[in-house]
Amino acid sequence: MLTVDTIKALQARLGRLRAERSTIALVATMGNLHDGHIALIELAKQKADVVVVSIFVNPLQFGLGEDLASYPRTLQADKECLAAVGCDVFFAPTVEQMYPDGMHDLTLVRVPRVAQGLCGGSRPGHFDGMATVVMKLLNIIQPDVAIFGEKDYQQLAVIRAMVRDLNISTQIVGAPTVRAQDGLALSSRNGYLSEAQRSTAPLLHKCLVNLASLLKLGQDIGPSLTGCRQRLESAGFEPEYLEVRNAQSLEPATRDDDQWVIMVAARLGQTRLIDNLVIKVSEATVVL
Repeated sequence: MLTVDTIKALQARLGRLRAERSTIALVATMGNLHDGHIALIELAKQKADVVVVSIFVNPLQFGLGEDLASYPRTLQADKECLAAVGCDVFFAPTVEQMYPDGMHDLTLVRVPRVAQGLCGGSRPGHFDGMATVVMKLLNIIQPDVAIFGEKDYQQLAVIRAMVRDLNISTQIVGAPTVRAQDGLALSSRNGYLSEAQRSTAPLLHKCLVNLASLLKLGQDIGPSLTGCRQRLESAGFEPEYLEVRNAQSLEPATRDDDQWVIMVAARLGQTRLIDNLVIKVSEATVVL
């Protein structure tokens, strides 16, 4: 595995690989790798000859009062993990490498519509920062394919819209959410949970499954959402949002849609958890 921390060194290596007609896949992460990240890498290995994994805790996508300073950084362990799973190129740039002129007057990428509301409503500026760094990575690496997890459903929608609107040739592939045995979606932030909170956290996914069952039976969205929210609050969650949206556009759901996505963000103590569940409305089946 080649490890590089500068854009110049990375592009020099990738240039040689392209000359050999190798295809390139990107897995962009913020580190503290877990089985969900490994699943992204395994999928990337199926899609391309060479897998590039980046680790960069992007300050541009953290708002005031968020956990930039405390976000888990485990670079050496991550590097060993990447070597073990067959990563070809490990890119670990510094903030100065990614933002050499600082971030005060930086050109930003803003994706309207799909970035509004949901996490975009509760985390102002988050998707501008995320889209900007993903655009930079796509421009730097110019991968044939890039893999992103479906757990961050709105993020994936924002990236797809950006790539489509700006005519970027990289294929964006969504990878299914990886869960613990009790259903909790894997996340680097799960490590913030206390033992008691960790035992409660799987209720988030269970509520989504129950809500999906109610909607498949034809129950109205409004009362079903209210009941789900009350169940979460009774268990100690503080929901930020709980909504049913069109799975493609993220517009409010209608009965004419082919697919819905139930999306939730909730705090359990100081830990912010997100999850989602897609429903095929026409076939009345749930895609987990």
